Amino acid sequence: MSGSVSSDGASRQLHERLIEPDSHPDSDESVSNQSTFSLTSSIANYPTENGRRYHKYHEGSYYFPNDEIENERLDLQYELLKLVFEGRHYFAPIDNPERILDIGTGTGMWCLEIAELFPKSRPLRVPNNVQFIIDDATEEDWLYSPNTFDYIHTRVMLGSFEDFREIIKKAFKYTKPGGWMESQDFMSTVYCDDDTMKDDWPFAEWTRYGDEAAMMLGRPLRIANKFKRWYKEAGFVDVHEEVFKIPLNPWPKDPHYKNIGRINELNWLDGIQAFTLGAFHHAFGWSRDEIEAYLVNVRRAIQDRSVHAYHKA
Repeated sequence: MSGSVSSDGASRQLHERLIEPDSHPDSDESVSNQSTFSLTSSIANYPTENGRRYHKYHEGSYYFPNDEIENERLDLQYELLKLVFEGRHYFAPIDNPERILDIGTGTGMWCLEIAELFPKSRPLRVPNNVQFIIDDATEEDWLYSPNTFDYIHTRVMLGSFEDFREIIKKAFKYTKPGGWMESQDFMSTVYCDDDTMKDDWPFAEWTRYGDEAAMMLGRPLRIANKFKRWYKEAGFVDVHEEVFKIPLNPWPKDPHYKNIGRINELNWLDGIQAFTLGAFHHAFGWSRDEIEAYLVNVRRAIQDRSVHAYHKA
């Protein structure tokens, strides 16, 4: 999703052709589980819970871990999306932007690569043109003057904010006239085109529980399908939306989609505990042992090639 502060129009492009399943899925190898600002001691004194490390800044407001296991998964997820987007870092028609802001930058991979593409830019959020800042995007006023940025970027922010619509509104304030904002995200829903996915399939059930937990915690997951409307409400024009299919595992016949599915399967197997522990513990009161027992069938479902499930991004 991308939108500009100037011009007019809207479009939607779907990368949603029917994906043919591999008639010999078992022949595929299965995937098994596998210079910045100085931080004050209070920020770096990370809390731990159920064996995972979490953010100290606004402790408890973000229920996903920030430990090395999760950071490695975030780097894998970054490579997954590069493959899905066929190597593209952005879709907005930006031309030599000088001021770039990446909100929720994760491990910083996108910033570091965008800095090489635009050496005159300063992707705030190491090369000399990169600066990492700890700040709260939900604050009424950011650290910058209005109309500062040529391009503002967000990626995979589902579950991160109480109201992402407000983040878009604030971003509009800090985007230069003629500048662009772009959001790339997953839909939390799992999809299937051929009736191989049943309602009681463990992974489909998990996604419903995940949505429920996120709503109870005030950090909704289902935001990507609202981006287009929110961008327009904020004042952006020339809003474009593109939708991509991401197979859950290597069930497709097509080599490109099979490779995407292979990486996505590993991404989920590496991440399912992180996505579940904090959310289900605080929303439902489940213990770590209860969560781990529940995830046994979920992990098995993630690797089930007979179910032709996919996500949208």
